[in-house]
Amino acid sequence: MRTVIFDLDGTLADTSADLIAAANYCFRGLGLGDLLDPEADKLTAFHGGKAMLRLGFSRAGAFGSDEIDRQMPVLLQAYEDDIDRHTTMYPGAVEAVEALRGAGFAVGICTNKPEGLAEILMTRLGVRDLFGSLIGADTLPVRKPDPAPYLAAVERAGGALNSSLIVGDTETDRKTARAADVPCILVTFGPEGRGIDRLAPEALLDHYDDLPDLAGRLLG
Repeated sequence: MRTVIFDLDGTLADTSADLIAAANYCFRGLGLGDLLDPEADKLTAFHGGKAMLRLGFSRAGAFGSDEIDRQMPVLLQAYEDDIDRHTTMYPGAVEAVEALRGAGFAVGICTNKPEGLAEILMTRLGVRDLFGSLIGADTLPVRKPDPAPYLAAVERAGGALNSSLIVGDTETDRKTARAADVPCILVTFGPEGRGIDRLAPEALLDHYDDLPDLAGRLLG
């Protein structure tokens, strides 16, 4: 079965505002105020909690790696508590997934967000049942760009590696595709815009309306 595996943050859903809000919660708790901006720091948000904390602390000229480690559980709890306040699926994403399923594709998710948080988010957004698999950062002992989580996402969705592709938004997704030796589609509606073309994916995706035809061409 032809299979399309999606990244989550920055690919299926714009989660950046809720991620940054969780990091700012940590900074406020330390008396530093809101150190991250929901728009200007979108790209950092998609690189994870530690990246956000590192950037904020660098701006404050305070704290180090030990404080980042101490704040990570605080950040994750704050994020879980308010995980879908601002998060929305990208325009056309739900319709594209439904169209792929209707055309006989298997679909799944492979994300570097912790599995539990990914499950909560997709359930609250009302779309979890659309995906045959969900592999998170802690589902296996390794995470993307190691190909093992991607392969697990394909297999659990009922697909086969040699007829699959990944849809993502970052260099991590590009490296995952190379490691798994599968095609990669990178979206241009993330923080990097069309600059993501620097990673030389097999295709760029400007809008989800184009995905079913694009996946069909790449997988035959």
